[in-house]
Amino acid sequence: MIPKQTIDEIFQTARVEEVIGDFVHLKKSGSNFKAKSPFVDEKTPSFMVSPAKQIWKCFSSGKGGNVVSFLMEHEHFSYVEALKWLAAKYNIVIKEEKERTPEEQAAYSLRENLSIINEFARDHFVYNLHNNEQGKAIGLSYFVERGFREDIIEKFQLGYCLDEFDAFTKAALAKNYKLEYLEKAGLTKTTNDKSFDFFKGRVMFPIHSVAGKVLGFGGRTLRADKKVAKYFNSPESELYNKSKILYGLYFAKNSIIKYDRCFLVEGYTDVISLHQSGVENVVASSGTALTEGQIKLIKRYSENITILYDGDAAGIKASFRGIDMILEQGMNVKVVLFPEGEDPDSFAKKSTADELINYIEENSKDFIVFKADVLLKDAGNDPIQKASLIKDIVHSISKIPDAIKRQVYTRETASMFGMDEQVLINELSKLRKDVVAKKFNAPEIHDIPEDFIPVEQSTESTTKNIADDRIYSHELDLMRILLNYGIFMIKTEHVELDENDEEIYTDVEVSVMELIIHEMERDEIVLTDPTLRKLYNEIKAGLELEELRGEKYFTQHEDPEIANMAVNILTNRYELSPNWTSKKVYTTTEIDNLEMAVKQVVYSYKTARIRKEKDDLQNLVNKLNSEDPEGNIDEILTLLAKQKKLDEVITLLTNNDSLGRVIH
Repeated sequence: MIPKQTIDEIFQTARVEEVIGDFVHLKKSGSNFKAKSPFVDEKTPSFMVSPAKQIWKCFSSGKGGNVVSFLMEHEHFSYVEALKWLAAKYNIVIKEEKERTPEEQAAYSLRENLSIINEFARDHFVYNLHNNEQGKAIGLSYFVERGFREDIIEKFQLGYCLDEFDAFTKAALAKNYKLEYLEKAGLTKTTNDKSFDFFKGRVMFPIHSVAGKVLGFGGRTLRADKKVAKYFNSPESELYNKSKILYGLYFAKNSIIKYDRCFLVEGYTDVISLHQSGVENVVASSGTALTEGQIKLIKRYSENITILYDGDAAGIKASFRGIDMILEQGMNVKVVLFPEGEDPDSFAKKSTADELINYIEENSKDFIVFKADVLLKDAGNDPIQKASLIKDIVHSISKIPDAIKRQVYTRETASMFGMDEQVLINELSKLRKDVVAKKFNAPEIHDIPEDFIPVEQSTESTTKNIADDRIYSHELDLMRILLNYGIFMIKTEHVELDENDEEIYTDVEVSVMELIIHEMERDEIVLTDPTLRKLYNEIKAGLELEELRGEKYFTQHEDPEIANMAVNILTNRYELSPNWTSKKVYTTTEIDNLEMAVKQVVYSYKTARIRKEKDDLQNLVNKLNSEDPEGNIDEILTLLAKQKKLDEVITLLTNNDSLGRVIH
């Protein structure tokens, strides 16, 4: 756990414009900076950074936050990872408060040692490739012959393990790395007390974590001997879990987010060739069957997957299970088959980025069409096999959690095979029972409720939604005043009663924060929106501790929901040009008449809440009147009397000028 004083130091030291400038090309715009969004593809810059407030806002994607939240969004760090990254950048030492148990310390030490050794191994292999005669003649020549540019070789940190018995192991031991950790990392093998290099004579592909750390390696042999495995991967370890890793994700994640699509290929060279062609939103399962962990990893960045298959891929049918797993996660999947004899690697090498993308766009097939095309070749005119094919497709549809998508795909399948849609619906219903049973670990489920079908809202419901939107709008405005001007002081009247119960008025200065909280608490008003209520309660808690919590307290809050909401409230896309002042063109701003602004926002909100209450009473009157006017007459009259009192309160609020008066 990172101590709060260290977190505060990180926030005070880190500059949002400096950090974001490491990832995005920023241009000065008045007192702020602007850039094209790093999250979506856009022509006009909508990404703004405010050095004064130390916040950023992307108006195209709606995202925003502080320096930590940017790293969480852009680099997909956890909160702690982002803090540690910033600490490293600004040379801040982190001393964690919680002492680890011996077991936790041992596991942590093992992971750290494996990580350090992998970094050393990567650098060693890269050095071999570029500086060792054997490495240049064999390893580098192989990559050059494959058509890889020098910048791409460097980007993916490709290397070469010398074709010698223990050259790497000796080099590591000479640097005082322990043999035990070399073996655990899978870089060294020991047999009959003799240690040798596991990857000897292979070109090396480092496998990175999402944050860019080297977790393991893939090594390709350059020998023609068919008895030798073409690829070796690092063995499973505390650091490397292949079922939760995707090759190339570290380099692809930002592009996946930007284009909201992930291309999935099979091998390392497929990823590298597509990158070289300018298509960067691509990852590989590295020859292993697609796992649920890998699918969830992609889902963190996009819900759209396009699988790119070799033209002569023998394992296409085997991949159907992977497609079903993607569907089960509620994701959208398409499939592209390259021409016979081609794979993503070879096709990318002879194509420009536009040609590659155009081919993918023109040849992308929905999973139903693709599955039908593949299976129909085997089914031919055999009705039994055709029936099995249709059932197989319906089985895939049953995996989709979204009811509307299931309905659309069922209709498409019925149309494709000229079948009665109801027959497929019945089959789908049976299969969905199995899916639900599995989900809830129940052996059998007999009745599944019908999927919810939206019905047209009643006028009363629509009116209610409009009223709720108005309340939210007022609450948002209230919080805007609190966050922007909460610590500002304004004048108000303090009212006391003397011994004769006569009012004595005194002018006092209080903070905007204290005044608004007083007004809200006096009428026992609770905000309806949960996130805004969180913000409000934080302000209130600060006052109880005699703290006036300013905007930075909230934009730097460890709760991302609070920080994001605060940034959204504080961010103004447009600012007053300094040229106006230089040309002596003056405008009246909110802060010039803050007392009036506070008064208006508080009373407008209170009025909206009372009008909402009055509308609710009217709906109840209408209901009672429609059911039994005579039988409900007493209750109706009571409700009408309450409405009249609320009207009187609204009149007082709209004409009141006594904001903040406190009677003791």
